[in-house]
Amino acid sequence: MAAPALPRLQVSDNGRYLTTAAGDSFFWLGDTAWELFHRLDRAEIADYLDDRAGKRFNVVQAVLLAEADGLTVANREGELPFHDLDPTRPNEAYFALVDHVVREASARGIYLALLPTWGAHVEDRKHPLFDNMHVFTVENARVYGRFLGERYGPAGNIIWVLGGDRVPTDYEETWEAMVAGLNEGDPAGLMTYHVNGGRTSATYWHDAAWLDFNMIQSGHARYNQRNWEMVARDHARSPIKPTLDGEPNYEGLPVAFTEANPPFTDYDVRKAAYWSVFAGSFGHTYGHNSIWQMHRPGETKPILGAALSWREAMAAPGSGQLQHLRALMESRPFLTRLPDQSLIDDVGIDSDHLQATRDGTPGKNDATWIMVYHPIMRNLTVNTAVMAGDRLRCWWFDPRTGESWLAGEMDNPGSMKRPWEWRIQAGQGSPDWVFVIDDAAAGYGPPGQHP
Repeated sequence: MAAPALPRLQVSDNGRYLTTAAGDSFFWLGDTAWELFHRLDRAEIADYLDDRAGKRFNVVQAVLLAEADGLTVANREGELPFHDLDPTRPNEAYFALVDHVVREASARGIYLALLPTWGAHVEDRKHPLFDNMHVFTVENARVYGRFLGERYGPAGNIIWVLGGDRVPTDYEETWEAMVAGLNEGDPAGLMTYHVNGGRTSATYWHDAAWLDFNMIQSGHARYNQRNWEMVARDHARSPIKPTLDGEPNYEGLPVAFTEANPPFTDYDVRKAAYWSVFAGSFGHTYGHNSIWQMHRPGETKPILGAALSWREAMAAPGSGQLQHLRALMESRPFLTRLPDQSLIDDVGIDSDHLQATRDGTPGKNDATWIMVYHPIMRNLTVNTAVMAGDRLRCWWFDPRTGESWLAGEMDNPGSMKRPWEWRIQAGQGSPDWVFVIDDAAAGYGPPGQHP
């Protein structure tokens, strides 16, 4: 592999976030491209990575052994991953494409969250959609893990994601063997585990020394997923570990996997993202129903109602909007951030839920900024007694466009009824907003903009 172009990632000193080896904060903005290695050729992969880098995605989640018949249907270069379905006999030509993608992603500032395999290939259970190929044992899982760790660990831009949409029950030894192999080949690599819908890796592996951060799949079952509750539970666990929602609702996927239902929209995508991050996630992962499967109308069978080609889906509005969340969080001190619902007098219910975050120390009035996400506009009182300064500056931030408006500057009242700015809000076209309160003395610029 080429010399690393990106710094390795590590868990922050406070155990809540990821940083680079130099200690710089890292906001995970991920995209879901499960079938990337299986269904795209090199030119198409370049187009995909260019688009995602242009939208400021810095992580791509992809599976080395794909779910959609990934062991028996060749990739776009005509290659299968193994000789004779044997994980101890990897096909060099297949993994040469993976080598290429690792280098191309790194050149664009993108980390790869690599799943060594989709979980269906570890389990000896019938798959609901595809031919189930159970090929892993405790013995060959370790060999395969070591192969991957030695080959890709030196690249520096790899995060290992075990699981693949499955709970580990009855197959814990196989997963642990794969982990052991990865650790032998890549001792410094970060690891997590991807479970199925409505679950978190913490339920199964939180105390495992190899699990560096937790991954939630809030899933696709309903409009209101209450993912903030899942994040809050992980955030409160001991020992402290970072957490994020690695699979929320997918834009373009019918609600509850039922094609008679309308699909999730960019508004649903934004709600899941801001709820999750403001509740304590160190980042967020986006997904689109046509992109995870790299759908090609007329060539691939649409799964779960996929209507667009993967190229058309790259232009879906939600994928371009989440860069504004990253910009917002990076425009204020990030590693001292914490969730704080005590700032809000009425947090609302379900899709009306408000979520607050700030910086500072728990139990101390030393915050220099507060942010409150509103899925809809309604009355709100914010506790500003936690602010360090006597003078406050307030802003509106539009999650849809990344624009911000100065709402005014005032003395710190200790408890602020949100100043309604209907003249500014009217006609902006976004039902959801972020209200930002800064300590004026901190000198922060407009939310979402770097100094």
